[in-house]
Amino acid sequence: MKKLAITIGILFSIMISGCTQETQNKMGRTIQNWTGTNGVLDIYMGEKLVKRFIKIDKLSTAEATQGGSPRTYRYGYGYLDLNYNYKVDDGEKKLYFEISDYATPYIFYDNPGTK
Repeated sequence: MKKLAITIGILFSIMISGCTQETQNKMGRTIQNWTGTNGVLDIYMGEKLVKRFIKIDKLSTAEATQGGSPRTYRYGYGYLDLNYNYKVDDGEKKLYFEISDYATPYIFYDNPGTK
């Protein structure tokens, strides 16, 4: 049984290494979607934090409708954390957002308040 598990692990590793980085990212997001996340997205202007979204399950890369190439922005859904306390308070609503891969300085991470 142990040999079978090792063999499956080796075969899986070989298959993954043959995939493109984008394919590996998509597989990782699929696993992440299944397990769930509690992501935080901080958006900066210079050194100043200007927006924070919390309870984000994933950031997705937009894909062109024709040609299948990725677009230069990411999108997702999260609660706008108006007072930057990592909690959903009264009046903080879940919103759709888009951020540019090139022009938006941002950091995406797990919510430290839930550990």
